[in-house]
Amino acid sequence: MSLLLILFLVGIVVFITHTLESITGFGCTVLAFPFVIALMGDLELAKIVLSLLAWILALYFVIVKFKHINWKQFGVIILLTGLGLPLGMMIFKALDPVILKRILGVFIIVTAGIQIVRMFFPNVNVRSFPSFIGYGFLFVGGIVHGAFAVGGPLVVLYSAEKIPNKSQFRSTMVLLWTVLNTVLIIQYFLEKKLTKEVGFDLLVLLPFLIGGIIVGEYIHNKVNEALFKKIVFISLFLVGIVMTFFS
Repeated sequence: MSLLLILFLVGIVVFITHTLESITGFGCTVLAFPFVIALMGDLELAKIVLSLLAWILALYFVIVKFKHINWKQFGVIILLTGLGLPLGMMIFKALDPVILKRILGVFIIVTAGIQIVRMFFPNVNVRSFPSFIGYGFLFVGGIVHGAFAVGGPLVVLYSAEKIPNKSQFRSTMVLLWTVLNTVLIIQYFLEKKLTKEVGFDLLVLLPFLIGGIIVGEYIHNKVNEALFKKIVFISLFLVGIVMTFFS
């Protein structure tokens, strides 16, 4: 395939996944990651491009939804995920990409499975856990975010328990992604990984991101998001199986 065709297909993935994140406040990078890796054939390039796109989306919502941020919970979340972030960065450099993909696959299966059980079987109390377990989710989420830029699901497990208000939840989550991805982007800059290739890919994909924000915000305001969350986590579960057993 030609480069432009590959980027067009990546753009479709970006549009769908960033629409979903515009609705819920999380999920775009995790859902897009395996598909973008398959299309680009480059794990690190996919990680960098998706980190930049997620940063732009999150920063937009931080600016326009600033008043809804839950600052108390944000402080707890950023402290513990921030402690795990450097460890994740070291893990990414130390392990083989195939191993990384399989670790990510298992991670997605477990976290998506928990969410699916919670949504389809609301009487099953899977969200009730001691505070120290929730704090552990945040720390491990920071490690995963440092390694893959997709630490969202574990952080979401904690935040869904502590921030029940829909608007506060989305705004607090996107502020977190803004901060964490800023750290990653600074790292990429210092390591001279923000290349012309990355810039070209980002420029081509930007219209798909903008379209996802517009459509996602419209749906967020008009439609119940429960069905969309189910679609996200079922898709994540299937992606995790493919990445774990077929990578």
